[in-house]
Amino acid sequence: MLAPLTGSVTELPATKRYVIGVDEAGRGPLAGPVVAGAVVLCKPRPSGLDDSKKLSALRRSELEATIKRRCRWAVGVVDVEEIDRLNIFGATMLAMTRAVAALCAAIGEEPGEVLVDGNMTPHGRREEWRWNARPIIGGDAIEPCISAASIIAKEHRDRIMRDLALVHPHYGWERNAGYGTPQHLAALREHGPTRHHRRSFAPVAQLLLL
Repeated sequence: MLAPLTGSVTELPATKRYVIGVDEAGRGPLAGPVVAGAVVLCKPRPSGLDDSKKLSALRRSELEATIKRRCRWAVGVVDVEEIDRLNIFGATMLAMTRAVAALCAAIGEEPGEVLVDGNMTPHGRREEWRWNARPIIGGDAIEPCISAASIIAKEHRDRIMRDLALVHPHYGWERNAGYGTPQHLAALREHGPTRHHRRSFAPVAQLLLL
């Protein structure tokens, strides 16, 4: 599943020299999808970019709006069924691949390089991955295009979890985003897992065996 794209008011070069930043949100939660963001920054780039986890909710929301208005972006979403089938690492690689593929399709040009947060990239792990990629440990804090991607990914996933919380209010997803907080674990024990829970994750799998 891919999210809509927005265009940038800044023209991209006609060569393969632009850079895409990629990051994910949602590897650790017990429920909900994993989401990857992909961003090509505009010039001048938005000010105040940083690791999305270090930003206040208000600042993240403001930066997301600026990125979407001025830069080129896409998201890739991998749902719970695919996470349970592939494992979370494989699902994360797939989400990143979907995000970059969607952004390249919208731009109509291939990037010179894709910068990926972390110590591994989808290169050699997803057959669809065709781009030159470089992993950067802590990239969401030091590479602005990855910071922007982390903001896009987190904001997109948090909205998904808030929407799911309206249908499944017991688990506190509007606050915990599906992570295994005490409230979430207590609700799992009382109400059991939903179809949005990751059955391959230990706390959920153990309940299913009871």
